[in-house]
Amino acid sequence: MPGILIVAHTPLAGAMLGFVEHTYGELPVRVAAIDIPPYEDIRISEERVLAAANQVKGETGILVMTDLIGATPANVASRLAKPGVLDCKVLVLAGINLPMLMRAISYRGDELESVAQKAMQGGQNGIIRLGVPQTNFEATLNEKLEDR
Repeated sequence: MPGILIVAHTPLAGAMLGFVEHTYGELPVRVAAIDIPPYEDIRISEERVLAAANQVKGETGILVMTDLIGATPANVASRLAKPGVLDCKVLVLAGINLPMLMRAISYRGDELESVAQKAMQGGQNGIIRLGVPQTNFEATLNEKLEDR
């Protein structure tokens, strides 16, 4: 079972971990979050993320999820995937959302690659426009009715 590590801007990572605890009633094993505060020295961020990764790593590796590609949390998280940093496989996904996190935790019994694929599918499928968009005709008709 792969470990799951959330690395994101403060307070997002901790809030997502809180959501997991709320949803499941407790924190699943080998799931952790590291918030990266503004202006923290990047070496300190790297040390904290590496320590958390070593705590959550499983025999099949670690799935690391981060918020925004190109930002400090994603840059720090992506360093975990470099050869020689950890003694396990590491996959890093950017763009974390709650449906993505739920899928990752729900399918942790799968191999790491499968968990990552299901997490990405859950994240994409969780983005839905609610309500029915109004057509141009309906908007024009409503305006005319309001003018009466």
